[in-house]
Amino acid sequence: MEPTSVEKIHKTDDHVGIASAGHVADARQLIDFARRQAQVNRLRFGEPVGVETLTKNVADNIQQYTQVGGARPFGVALLIGGIEDGSPRLYETDPSGTPYEWEAVSIGADRSNLQEHLEENYTNELSLNEGIGLALRTVAISNDDELTAAGVDVATVATDTEEFIELTNDEISTYITDNDLEATEDPDNE
Repeated sequence: MEPTSVEKIHKTDDHVGIASAGHVADARQLIDFARRQAQVNRLRFGEPVGVETLTKNVADNIQQYTQVGGARPFGVALLIGGIEDGSPRLYETDPSGTPYEWEAVSIGADRSNLQEHLEENYTNELSLNEGIGLALRTVAISNDDELTAAGVDVATVATDTEEFIELTNDEISTYITDNDLEATEDPDNE
């Protein structure tokens, strides 16, 4: 499989990104819906959509599919994060269409262990670089505390620039090295 064909992090607007866990096709549909909502807001009101407003629109769309006969619910959880009025906002949506606001959250496999690690280590005083390090250390828990830049995606929306930026593999590799999370080669596999 071509690794770049499976996207888990998506730019939705200049100041908002969405991460997904679950069915890729369902995620793609919801990402496209969110992008349309962001565009409509810019055209109609001449300003970026609020992260909370966007989340509620997406959650309402998800929830509708739980009540319609002949349609199945979306099999995906989303993290919608961005900057609103100069402050970071992070929301989770689940397949029922319920939005939850968080300061730090995990979705997908091994969620409970990862969430516990975030709750123990996250503080509002973390810098952007420290937050990236915490996120990578958290993801590494499910990977025997080892990561590769090709195996993980990282995107940020900084409060000062309010700009969605996906990190390159070289940038991710630097964070992995700085946090001592490099994957070691398996001696049996040489």
